[in-house]
Amino acid sequence: MTVISVFIVLVFLYSLVSKRLEQTVVTAPIVFTAAGTLFILAMPGFRELNIEREGFLKLAEIGLVMLLFTDATHINAKTVRSRERLPLRLLTIGMLLTIMLGAIAAHLIFPRMSLWEAGILAAILAPTDAGLGQVIVRSPHVPLRIRQALDVEAGLNDGLSVPFLMFFIAVSRIGTDGAGQVLMKYVGEQLGMGALVGLAIGLAGGVLLGAAQRKGWMADSVQQLGLVTLPILSVLACEPVGGSMFIAAYVAGLAVQFGHPDASEHSVEFTEGWGQLFDYFVFFLFGLFVAMALGRLSLLHVLYALLSLTVVRMVPVAIALTGTRLNAATVLFMGWFGPRGLASIVLGLVFLEEEAHLPGEETIKLAVMATVMLSIFAHGFSALPGISLYSRTVATLDATAPEKRE
Repeated sequence: MTVISVFIVLVFLYSLVSKRLEQTVVTAPIVFTAAGTLFILAMPGFRELNIEREGFLKLAEIGLVMLLFTDATHINAKTVRSRERLPLRLLTIGMLLTIMLGAIAAHLIFPRMSLWEAGILAAILAPTDAGLGQVIVRSPHVPLRIRQALDVEAGLNDGLSVPFLMFFIAVSRIGTDGAGQVLMKYVGEQLGMGALVGLAIGLAGGVLLGAAQRKGWMADSVQQLGLVTLPILSVLACEPVGGSMFIAAYVAGLAVQFGHPDASEHSVEFTEGWGQLFDYFVFFLFGLFVAMALGRLSLLHVLYALLSLTVVRMVPVAIALTGTRLNAATVLFMGWFGPRGLASIVLGLVFLEEEAHLPGEETIKLAVMATVMLSIFAHGFSALPGISLYSRTVATLDATAPEKRE
C-alpha cells in the first residue's frame, strides 16, 4: 500500500511540473525510474518487498499494448505505405543483425553463458521502445520520414522479437532437434495470427465507430471509451489463437484509421492517458527492482549494456540503411535513438515466467536491468540535444535529399 501511495503522490507532483519538464532533458521515465530506485535506497526496510512477477507482467503488457495502439493511430497509413522501405529494412536486416550481434557480444562477455542463452538476452534487448522514443517521434524538428520509420520500427519489433525469444528458450531446454519447426510455429502463430486479429478488430471497430460518429449516435463523453476497448479486445482475441498481442495492438491502431480517421485526434487522448499511467507505474516498479539488485550488478553487465546501446544497435542500422542515400547524420541519429525500455521489461518478464531455470538466468536478468536503466537515462538526457543537433544538419541538406521527401 505504501508503494502505491508513493506512486500516486509522485504522479500528482509530476503533473504539476510536467510542462516545465518537457522543456528539459528530464523525461517521465527518468523521473519515475529514479523515484523507484531512490525509494528503496532511502527505505531499506522495503528491500524484501514482495511484488508478484505475474502481476508486474500484466501491468507492463497492458501499458505496452495501450502505448502501441495509440502510437499507431498517430501514423499516417499512406505515409507508411509510400515509405515502407525504411521500416522494412530496420525490421528485417537491422533486427536480425541486432539479435546476431547481441548474442555474439553476450557470449564473449559472459563466456559461461551458452550461445542459446546469449540469444535469449539478445532477443529481449532487440526491440526498441515506443515510450522512450516519444520525444523523437513527436518532434516536428525531425523529418517526418525518419520519425515515422523509427515509430513503425518500435511499434512492430517487440512482437517480432517474441518468436526468437521463445525459440531460444525452447532450444536451451530441449536442444536443437526440431528447432526449425519450433521457430516457424512461433512465427506463424505470433506474427500471422497477431496481424490478422489486429486487422480484423481495427477495421471492424473503426468502421463502426466512424459510422456511429457520422450519424451522431455516440455521446462525446463516451466515444473515447469505445476506442479504448479495441486494444483490449485485441489482447483477448489473441489468447485463444496464440497471436502476438503487441503486433495485434499496433496493427489495430493502424487499421482503425480507415473507418475512423479522427482516431488520432481527441478520441485517443483517454487511451493514451491511461496507457501512460500504466507505463509510469511500470518504470516506478522497475526502479524498485533495480535498487534491490544493485549489489549484484557488475562492470560486465554495464559493459554489455554499453555495447547493446551502441555497437549492437548502430552497426546493424547502418548496414540496413546502406543504399538509401541518407545522410551520415541521419544514419547516426537513427542508430542511436533505438532506446530499450518497456518492451524489454515485458520480454524479460515473459522469459522469467517461462521458468526455464537456465544456468545463465541471473546473468540475463541483470544484463537486461543494466541495459534498460542505462537507456532510460542516456536516451532521455540526449533526446532534446540530439534533436537540436540533427535538425541543424537537416536544415543544410538539399531539398531533394531523401530525408526531405514527402
